[in-house]
Amino acid sequence: MNRSLQHNSVNRVMLLILDITLIAFAFNVSNYIRYGSLDLQHQYNVFFVLFTLVWWIVSGFKNFIIRIDSVIACDKRFANVVNAFIMHAFILASCIVIFNLEALSRLLLLYTYLSTALLIGFSRLILQLINKYFSNSENASTKFVIVGTGPAAMSLHQTFSNDENPGARFMGFFDDAPDRNSPYASQVRGGVADLKEYCLENGIDEIYYAMPLTSKEQIDDLSDFADNNFMYFRIVPDFSAIVKRDVNMYLYNNVPMISIRKEPLELISNRIIKRAFDIAFSLTVIMFLFPIILPLIALAIRLDSKGPIFFKQLRPGKKNRLFVCYKFRTMHVNNQTEVQATKHDPRVTRVGRFLRKTNLDEIPQFFNVLLGDMSVVGPRPNLVSQLDHYSKVITKYKMRHFVTPGITGYAQVSGYRGETKELHLMEKRVEYDVQYMENWSFMMDMKIIFLTVWNMIKGEKNAY
Repeated sequence: MNRSLQHNSVNRVMLLILDITLIAFAFNVSNYIRYGSLDLQHQYNVFFVLFTLVWWIVSGFKNFIIRIDSVIACDKRFANVVNAFIMHAFILASCIVIFNLEALSRLLLLYTYLSTALLIGFSRLILQLINKYFSNSENASTKFVIVGTGPAAMSLHQTFSNDENPGARFMGFFDDAPDRNSPYASQVRGGVADLKEYCLENGIDEIYYAMPLTSKEQIDDLSDFADNNFMYFRIVPDFSAIVKRDVNMYLYNNVPMISIRKEPLELISNRIIKRAFDIAFSLTVIMFLFPIILPLIALAIRLDSKGPIFFKQLRPGKKNRLFVCYKFRTMHVNNQTEVQATKHDPRVTRVGRFLRKTNLDEIPQFFNVLLGDMSVVGPRPNLVSQLDHYSKVITKYKMRHFVTPGITGYAQVSGYRGETKELHLMEKRVEYDVQYMENWSFMMDMKIIFLTVWNMIKGEKNAY
């Protein structure tokens, strides 16, 4: 296992070096096509560093480009590359605006992207073919088998299948009671009693034991067999007998721990990525969009009704900590701020109805994002009165407060926004919020933001 991890680390570094080399080559080629020279001007040398740095971030945290899994379908690999370049372009465009790099040649940038995409795409295709050849050939340096066909065995097989280690070759499963309807049934070589003979005949190097840890005698027997025949014997714990749901297992100072709930944002690296994006995105909106729309919306609100431009209200945030949430005022001044807006609500002004339908009333919340009280994407912060009520009647309601609330969320773009006069509507919101927590990814945030903008353009019938 450690040998594989070390190989992967070296592999990733080598692929990153290859990428940087190809990007540098693409820059020089693009500069020659655009200006007829291979010498980059100073501003393009600076831009090359920025371009490469963003590519390192994109390829690193999402594994889009630093994987060469031969088992991933061709269309999936193509989609991964496209997604990586879309994300890279989005972040780079934000950097160009923030650092005032508009003087860069758009034509040179286009040439650079096209040539980089072709070079990196072609390099990954070649690496895929090499990986596939070595993985399926007799030249594979390490041959391994898995004892068991349960959840732990399947997870291990999937992990190794998605591993970019061309020196490992999977030789089969061994189980006394395999599932004959499993798609992996053809890879079962026999029962546990057949394992020793098979290993000796085929020169197996590693045995992974992925069955419930209930038979100490069997584990000791196989361990002794492996030791006596110069094979590595590794145990992959199967907790399916005591844990009936998906879990995450990790090591804390060499102490194994199980997390019952899957939460990608538990990882500090993911939290850093999300927070960095929140700061960059909120600053962009505050500096470039807010100064333009504030005078227009403020004038419209003042002409439409008496009262302040902004509306402030306490909302429960992460771990139920209250914070002051900012919005443009969309209602006549009233004393019923803890009552949810309804369809044709007389409290909502004419301008307020438009702001709500287009989500423009939420723009001031980007200050909440900058302050860290909110995120661009996350479960919407409900009213304090809703927290008190729904936490008593919806089992998983409090789970949504494990993460920072957002300006927009998965539930909202999935059709669950507006009034929640029936309990099942709030239950569906909570369901989508929990799904977001358990399946978070940067691309998921990008998708939600895109759908939010699209809904703003077309309008939403449940926004009132």
